[in-house]
Amino acid sequence: MKDIEKLERSRSRVIDAIAQNMNLYGVTPSIGRLYGLLFFSDQPLTLDEMKEELGMSKTSMSTSVRSLLDLNMVDKVWVKGVRKDLYSVEEDWYQSFFDFFTIKWRTGITMNISAIERSLTELKELQQDPNTSEEVIEQTKIDMVKLQNSLEYYDWLNRLVDSFETKEIFKFIPKKIEDK
Repeated sequence: MKDIEKLERSRSRVIDAIAQNMNLYGVTPSIGRLYGLLFFSDQPLTLDEMKEELGMSKTSMSTSVRSLLDLNMVDKVWVKGVRKDLYSVEEDWYQSFFDFFTIKWRTGITMNISAIERSLTELKELQQDPNTSEEVIEQTKIDMVKLQNSLEYYDWLNRLVDSFETKEIFKFIPKKIEDK
């Protein structure tokens, strides 16, 4: 087997694995293939170059690139004398992970805390209403304990996300294990 074929096969293997796992980021395997193409590219690529390499339509390619830009997994780059938009992969995989998950987790945390706080307010109102039955009051007490416990979890999750944003997580889980 020629050297170039071995190189292409090794790259293809990694690109296939990335494509199959991109669902973790909420995107399709074709977007994963695009990411893999950019990852192995020695230079930034235009939409036309990516389209030609992957055989996707320009519209589909544009949508895929926009998805990767939104996930902070690729960057739009400027090269003197080149009029077309160029794209390259964000090489800091740690930062890509942090960007993606902190955005997703913050959104989920905010949504859930808001719903819990609204429900706690309603449950308190139910407890204070003289027309509320004893059975419902007892159930509100149980629900309020569950909801208060879940707020503790979301506080912990917020602090975990904070540790990603401040990079403090690396104190506990270093990027690389030092030689022993």
